[in-house]
Amino acid sequence: MTQLVLLPGLAGDAAMWQSQARALAGWQPHISDVHMRHGRIETMASALLAEHPGELVLCGASMGGMVAMEAARQAPGRVRGLALLGTTAQPETPDMQALREDAVKLFEQGQVAEVIEPNLRFAFHPHHAADPALARAYVDFVLRAGAGQLVRQNRAVMARPDARTHLPALRCPVLVVCGEDDQLTPPDCSREIAALVPGARLVLLPRCGHMLTMERPQAVNAVLLAWLNNL
Repeated sequence: MTQLVLLPGLAGDAAMWQSQARALAGWQPHISDVHMRHGRIETMASALLAEHPGELVLCGASMGGMVAMEAARQAPGRVRGLALLGTTAQPETPDMQALREDAVKLFEQGQVAEVIEPNLRFAFHPHHAADPALARAYVDFVLRAGAGQLVRQNRAVMARPDARTHLPALRCPVLVVCGEDDQLTPPDCSREIAALVPGARLVLLPRCGHMLTMERPQAVNAVLLAWLNNL
């Protein structure tokens, strides 16, 4: 039986996928935590493959998308579908690396909330950033991850491989979804992925930022269900 695995983004957990887990219940999705247990994108992907034998459909958001793409590189014959949400195939840019290094220094000093709370305006569309319940849910799961995970996972993202080199060889169905107002992985990142993968489907969600599974859950659920039902 093909297993559907949902891969959270940096510091994320099942809270990121709460709505999708319910909507996709017929697929019995598993929400992975390999990003919490390994220090590199490559080892996260290999652990994922070891823990879930057989055929897989991988749905990754942000850093989870990076892990999903790497798993497809390591085991292309086992990955039967990839859904890549708000992610990028590019390696880290010098500007982003400098920003992450500054954030890591603050995390190492225990200043998590001081970094994360102002980050809301980058993670969410302005309309959704103003929603107290949504903002609290985001801050809560990042605080649950803690400073150590934020340091380790940011370093993993900074050292991520360039997935663009292997995407053209993919032959499984690929769905690429991005918020039109995503400031962290802008739509051009998703357009690039879709252009590299033969037959990929690209969906851009209006009035939506980086945290699309939480900001536009019904729209994301509808897109995912339609895609999964056509696999």
